[in-house]
Amino acid sequence: MHGKGLWGLTEPNGPIDCGNSGTGIRLLTGLLAGQDFFTVLTGDESIRRRPMGRVVKPLREMGATIAGRKGGELAPLALMGSRLHAITYNSPVASAQIKSALLLAALFAEGITRITEPRLSRDHTERMFQFFGIAFRRDGTTLLLDGRPSVGWNAAPRLVVPGDFSSAAFFIVGATIVPGSDVTIQQVGINPTRTGLLEVMARMGADIQLLNRREEAGEPVADIRVKSARLRGVAIGADLIPQTIDEFPILCVAAAVAEGETIISGAEELRVKESDRIATVSAELRAMGAQITERPDGMVVQGLGTAEANGRLRAAHGRSHGDHRVAMSLAIAGLTASTPTLIDETACIETSFPGFHHRLLELVGECR
Repeated sequence: MHGKGLWGLTEPNGPIDCGNSGTGIRLLTGLLAGQDFFTVLTGDESIRRRPMGRVVKPLREMGATIAGRKGGELAPLALMGSRLHAITYNSPVASAQIKSALLLAALFAEGITRITEPRLSRDHTERMFQFFGIAFRRDGTTLLLDGRPSVGWNAAPRLVVPGDFSSAAFFIVGATIVPGSDVTIQQVGINPTRTGLLEVMARMGADIQLLNRREEAGEPVADIRVKSARLRGVAIGADLIPQTIDEFPILCVAAAVAEGETIISGAEELRVKESDRIATVSAELRAMGAQITERPDGMVVQGLGTAEANGRLRAAHGRSHGDHRVAMSLAIAGLTASTPTLIDETACIETSFPGFHHRLLELVGECR
């Protein structure tokens, strides 16, 4: 990639389609809000249902001109580049997408932008800024960034992107709940702001080792070795939700086959993901025999890991609800059933994990 500098972008000749990527559309909104041209951002049906006001509102406070459905609450979004000014913003939720969108916009804003979160969210953007030499300061959960930097940034001749932990999570849980498994996933990012699943699985009794630890482009990386183990239920509160938010569907699969009760609370943010993940995961796993009580901010799962149930779900005809993580979680859940599970609407998996089906079949074949 050959950089064009802070002001080197040009107007696109048509709408930018972000597909199913909520991160893509929100971060691009921040990046493009301060440009001097017009842009339209859109996405698939799921993205056009997701809340964009949480990013649009603070960007408008910075001087951005953004139009969209329902007053900018929903995509498509139309951005007319504007001169931005710094703001002090207290985010109501711990969201890396909101924080990153504002950090990108702050690069083009006059003054010092201050962003405060209720809890620390994923810090990939901060690490990337640091790697490229973009100056910022941290004070607790507040970030301060000077806009329109005049100094050059570090050249980065080699940028290594580690494997996605959220994608690895499906095989971490799968290897844990399928008897006789021993799987090593190589070169996975283990950024502590997003690996809450490892902490939860360890508390549940999983056998997970982190091998060959190292750092790539400012991100911690390791090989993850997972062996099958019997799991027990645990309590997961609001303090762990930001680090496990994307792993919630597959974590529910682990809870469903564990022994004892798992209580998940403080997870109301899951209501506005690609689907209402609390509702969809509860419904789909109940159809597979899981005992789940849904709550406004989470759920209670009575695990099937007793001697009588033997930690096995039953086969079912499930639906992804257009949510790639729900689809992959149901595929892993189906590994514990004695007969085949059919899952509808799985094309959405290509959004985050092309080749997932092939990789899963390859692993299952090795296990057999």
